[in-house]
Amino acid sequence: MNYKVLHYIVGCILKFEGLFMLLPSLVGAIYGEYREALGFIAVALLCEILGFVETTIGSRKGNLYVKEGFAAVSLGWIVLSLFGCLPFVINGEIPHFTDALFETVSGFTTTGASILNNVEALSHAGLFWRSFTHWIGGMGVFVFIMAILPMMGGSTMNLMKAESTGPSVGKLLPKVRDTAKILYTIYIALTIIEAILLLISGMPFFDSITLTFGTVGTGGFGVRNSSIADYSHASQIIITVFMIISGINYSAFFLILSKHFKEALKMEEVRCYLGIVAISGILIAANIYQIYENVGDALRHAFFQVGSIISTTGYATTDFDAWPAFSKTILLLLMFTGACAGSTAGGFKISRVVILFKTIRKELSNLIHPQLVKVIKMDDHAVKDEVIRSTNVFTAAYFIILLFSLLLLSIDGYDITTNFTTAVTMLNNVGPGFNLVGPTCNYSFFSDFSKFVMIFDMLAGRLEIYPMLIFFHPACWKKY
Repeated sequence: MNYKVLHYIVGCILKFEGLFMLLPSLVGAIYGEYREALGFIAVALLCEILGFVETTIGSRKGNLYVKEGFAAVSLGWIVLSLFGCLPFVINGEIPHFTDALFETVSGFTTTGASILNNVEALSHAGLFWRSFTHWIGGMGVFVFIMAILPMMGGSTMNLMKAESTGPSVGKLLPKVRDTAKILYTIYIALTIIEAILLLISGMPFFDSITLTFGTVGTGGFGVRNSSIADYSHASQIIITVFMIISGINYSAFFLILSKHFKEALKMEEVRCYLGIVAISGILIAANIYQIYENVGDALRHAFFQVGSIISTTGYATTDFDAWPAFSKTILLLLMFTGACAGSTAGGFKISRVVILFKTIRKELSNLIHPQLVKVIKMDDHAVKDEVIRSTNVFTAAYFIILLFSLLLLSIDGYDITTNFTTAVTMLNNVGPGFNLVGPTCNYSFFSDFSKFVMIFDMLAGRLEIYPMLIFFHPACWKKY
């Protein structure tokens, strides 16, 4: 393990986090919340001082191998969350450290699960930081740093692999830094467009900014206790569209910007994703029509919740926990699948689901025709055996962690539906579940032990499991 590189990377993260915290302090000053603003400034100064010390101790020279890349990303996200929760504790808005850490990890991992009983009691500074963590974590803090700073040359690809989502990660451009810039350019453009549209729809300025952070980052933290239910139908439709858009692989946006429209349309994962959204929305609308007795309302609520769950955003316009079992089952399945790889969404990812189905079909064909040579393809390209193996191992690790988490959560003694959907929503970074953790509830009633289990699941889900497993592997930390 190259500890000097780790020190340098952690130092960079702390420096950037300190700068990020100046925004909520500015928001606090604008709204006359000077005490809260000072709390953010104090933590920002602490981050800058420690960041300077860490970068001085460390060095950005030397190769960054897979082990260092995965360990650095895991350590970076843990450090980011530990310092990110301090303003909530210092300002007394979430005085219990475990709760503050849970809320912050939920923000950075774009899970959107909350322990707050009254969101509206938070200051504007606290609400802004809470939502801004979604925006920071959505695309990824390491992608942001790579877009700004030159780091360890080509070996930084191992950082992007550890933080980006999907069974395989590639570069849009020859240089990793240029790829990071493109990704953030698209990300910022979507943010600006949605914020403007929400303002035009009549949403207050503060709400439009914070909810845009939660939508484009596919997070789900709202600034009202009712989530999105109190806003106009126009605002809800805009958020629905951008939740669905944010679940699309950013490579598709890059191809569109590069005027390679045919290649973008050929992306099998994107077509499958949009097909699932359309079919699920129509089926749920038909199933819940009897509740709303209006086609327009049924379609609006159905597609909003489908977009919210499959993109793992977690916003709600209604209590979908009161919907019929058929609709709830569809939503539960969408919690598992998630959206596209290479997006800001969580979940298992559509590409993995497609690869698994094609692998099953290939095995069945081989059983029937043993001499048949069949190659699994995605977008007319052969899927490498390494990707198939990685998908299979990921699937095994995913379900082992899910089941083990379910077992640990059951210690608190709550019902199986609550425990199961909690484990599912945490590992898939969705947010709301069913029963005691439905869209109108929160996670405050769980014990501290269960909250730490959920914190691990949220981080493992956001970082696609491997980085967190490597982080806790003793062999990872051997010095050479």
